[in-house]
Amino acid sequence: MLYPRGSESRQIQSLDGMWNFRIDASPNRNLGFEQKWYSGRLSTTGPVIPMAVPSSYNDVTEDKNIRDFVGWAWYDREFFVSNVSQNRRIVLRFGSAHYYAIVYVNGIEAVRHDGGHLPFEADVNALLIVNGPNYVTVAVNNTLSPTTLPPGTISYKTDTSKYPEGYFVQNLQMDFFNYAGIHRHVRLYTTPKTYIDDITVTTTVDFASNIGHVNYAIEVVGDQSGTLKIEVIDKSGATVATGTTSKGSLQVNNPQLWWPYTMNVNNPAYLYTLKVSLTGTDLDVYRLPIGIRVVNVTSDQFLINNKPFYCHGVDKHEDSDIRGKGLDYALIAKDFNMLKWLGVNCFRTSHYPYAEEILDQADQQGVVIIDESPGVGIRSRNFGNESLNHHLEVMSEMYRRDKNRPAVCMWSVANEPESDTANAVPYFKSVIGYTKQLDPTRPVSFTCNKDYSNDKCVQFVDVIMINRYYGWYSDTGHPEVIQRQVNTNFMEWRKIYNKPLLVSEFGAGTVAGLHRQPSMAFTEEYQIEVLSQFHQAFDQHIGKFLVGELIWNFADFMTAQNPKRVVGNKKGILTRQRQPKAAAQLVRNRYNSMFNSSFNGDYRLCYL
Repeated sequence: MLYPRGSESRQIQSLDGMWNFRIDASPNRNLGFEQKWYSGRLSTTGPVIPMAVPSSYNDVTEDKNIRDFVGWAWYDREFFVSNVSQNRRIVLRFGSAHYYAIVYVNGIEAVRHDGGHLPFEADVNALLIVNGPNYVTVAVNNTLSPTTLPPGTISYKTDTSKYPEGYFVQNLQMDFFNYAGIHRHVRLYTTPKTYIDDITVTTTVDFASNIGHVNYAIEVVGDQSGTLKIEVIDKSGATVATGTTSKGSLQVNNPQLWWPYTMNVNNPAYLYTLKVSLTGTDLDVYRLPIGIRVVNVTSDQFLINNKPFYCHGVDKHEDSDIRGKGLDYALIAKDFNMLKWLGVNCFRTSHYPYAEEILDQADQQGVVIIDESPGVGIRSRNFGNESLNHHLEVMSEMYRRDKNRPAVCMWSVANEPESDTANAVPYFKSVIGYTKQLDPTRPVSFTCNKDYSNDKCVQFVDVIMINRYYGWYSDTGHPEVIQRQVNTNFMEWRKIYNKPLLVSEFGAGTVAGLHRQPSMAFTEEYQIEVLSQFHQAFDQHIGKFLVGELIWNFADFMTAQNPKRVVGNKKGILTRQRQPKAAAQLVRNRYNSMFNSSFNGDYRLCYL
């Protein structure tokens, strides 16, 4: 499934905008299907309201019932296709919808998809009216169950002395708001009837000879008698390598490598274009941005292009494509500007795959991505075969979507699962093994919040990623114990596994503008103290086996209502409006100084 890109042979029509919308608030949430709301225009079934697509429908209205709604929500809109399109393949593509979606075109089911955050599409030629109006209807269900990713449960309240009849509550196993709706772009795009269906690219580098190898595989659907031409084109527009077979390897002499962002290198994130042309009865052209780079892991280093890479980064929750704004290019630009201001060279897509437009910027600006699945909060009750099979399919969809991105340097299959139980072992052995089979070129991990003494699944990963909240969830108010606890924890992990280690979460909650001297939990002073103690502990292990630090979190974000969260999670070093707290300057000074620093004589932030 290639991302829609316009070309000589491909045209794109956006269906973003204001759609009609209504929730199905019937007791069984099934009235829409019983009455076949998809069989005509949604406005004929009852009251509708305008709803922005893309957006989270439960983050844009003033109606508490919509904000807290669980069940089927319905959308529709009218669109037209031109006469020119009728001789082309026409595809309807959704960037994502949370979590289960059924799409109808002119009353006929076109596609259904299980899971949020990832794209799905369908050929719709047979369903379209070329010389008249068409309508698309989408039913989206945000219910989380023990077999969804992320998982959840429904509690039915049967005590009618306390709750109305039929009352139920959605229980979340993740600590963020259950955003719902059509979250990313909806597009119609066209291709010839014979078309380029998929491209897979991996790259290797012969450093001794200074030669890059672009290994590719092209999948064509339709008439196989056409002729392929594959070109690697540099930024000046010059063709530096060509091929004519559907599978092969192209040699690029003296390649410009893709490097992570650093203040010491001009334009480090060098991208070539792989132009694939298919000629025959019709022409199809697709241009894929690619970067030439290699990623390796040793027992104590994370290597990019054979040089040690240290991730000084953030976890970037509630990214620029699932809040009520929907996919917001202005917010994406703001976030990357803030990342550069902070000196960030890496972030984890906690806890789900981010929009392709965000990863485009990471590719172009040289920000390393740890690409994480929606496998957040997996508990023992979620380790059954149905859950496993869905998790494997999600990893397959993630890989197919993001496999060609140079910025994606590691896969994370889950966040904070119950990895200390016996039934977690076959589950994560399967998920991690399957992901490595899909992609042998990148390391695979998950973020672990269990102790070195009881975790059972870190044995399968390439890089140990741990979430640690010393001084916050334990020993609250006592940052003076953090360094001792970090050092003890690090050395025990190292002794058992002898693998590189990355701290994937650490931090403290802070209400912007709250100050106390001496410091107290939730003040800006306390966040600085906690981060400073972690930093001092990290500095003792950088250049040995510690390969990165990711602050939780880039910015404050919304969660479900609970007594531990005051209008969301406040661990951001920025506010939800992207304004810096005092700790942001601490992080900025540390990260920007790292670009020029060396540790223990053998560590350098290495893109020279």
